[in-house]
Amino acid sequence: MQKIDTKNAPGAIGPYSQGFVVGDLVFTSGQIPVDPATGSAPEGIAAQAEQSCKNVAAILEAAGSSLEKVIKTTCFLADMGDFAAFNEVYAKYFTGKPARSCVAVKTLPKNLLCEIEAIAEK
Repeated sequence: MQKIDTKNAPGAIGPYSQGFVVGDLVFTSGQIPVDPATGSAPEGIAAQAEQSCKNVAAILEAAGSSLEKVIKTTCFLADMGDFAAFNEVYAKYFTGKPARSCVAVKTLPKNLLCEIEAIAEK
């Protein structure tokens, strides 16, 4: 196993890693929409979805993979009313249409609106 650690995505805010490479697979931790340069998050679901996608992409890149190699994502929304707006942004990044689960959750870290985790080929 190889731990992924990049400054191009937010650092872990708990006892976990940004992700791991295991064999030919990359597993990312859930990425909330925090800008790694500023530590802050944008307002609104579209901007937050954009930042979460960028964070996932940065971890995959650090692992030698890319969004094009994503097999499966799990997406978490604070409000399922944001589903359509989230999908509009998500579709620009995950063009290969990986398998996906998308669920509404009661609360996300820092009271943010979305979180995305991914499994990809290396």
